[in-house]
Amino acid sequence: MRKLNAEGSLVLPFVIVIVLLVGSLSFGIWAFMGRQDYKNNSDKKAADAAAVAVKAEDVKKDAAFAEEQKSPLKTYTGPSTYGSVTFQYAKTWSAYVAESSANSGALVDGYFSPNFVPSILSANAFALRIQIINSDYTTTLKAYGNSIQQNTVKAAAFRAQKVPSVLGSTLSGQITSKKQGTMIMLPLRDKTLEIWTEGSDFLNDFNNTILPSLSFVP
Repeated sequence: MRKLNAEGSLVLPFVIVIVLLVGSLSFGIWAFMGRQDYKNNSDKKAADAAAVAVKAEDVKKDAAFAEEQKSPLKTYTGPSTYGSVTFQYAKTWSAYVAESSANSGALVDGYFSPNFVPSILSANAFALRIQIINSDYTTTLKAYGNSIQQNTVKAAAFRAQKVPSVLGSTLSGQITSKKQGTMIMLPLRDKTLEIWTEGSDFLNDFNNTILPSLSFVP
C-alpha cells in the first residue's frame, strides 16, 4: 500500500507539470500569433495612413495650383447706361454676357464658368450669373416674399464694400425654381442689379474675389 501511495503521489505532480507545460506552450503560441497579427495589421495601417497622407498632400497641391492659375484676375465692366457695373473674376473663367438696350426683362444677362461657358439652356450650375433687371428693387425683391416666409430663402442686409451708400439684400437658398445658391440684389437707379453664384462650389470665389471688387455708379 505504501508503494502505491508513493507512486500515486508522484503521478499528480507530473500531471500538473505536463498541464502547466502545455498551458505555457499554448500561451506562447497565442502570444506569438497575436504579435504577428498586430505587426501585420500595424504595417498595413501604417501603409494606408501613408497613402492617405500622400493623397491629401496631392489634393492640397492641386488646390493651391488651381488658385494660382486664377491670377491675374479679369475685369468685367458693364454698359455705362446701366451703371457701369464692374467686378473681377478668375482669369481661368470664360464669360458670355448679353447686353441689350431693348425694353426687355434682363437688360444685362451674364454667364461665367471655368474654362468655357456651357449652353445657357442647360441645367449646369454656373460659377457666376449677373443680371440687370428692368424693374425697381422693391418690386423685384417682392418676388421672393413667399420663399422668404417659407424659409426656403434666407434674406439679410447687404452693402457692397465699394458702394456702401446703397443698401441691398443677400438671398441664399432656393434662389431660382431649380437651383440653390447665393444672390446679391441691389437697387440700381430705377432698375435692379442681381449677381449670384449657383451651388456652393464657387462660393469662396464669390465672397472673396467678386463681391469685394463689385462696384457700380448708383
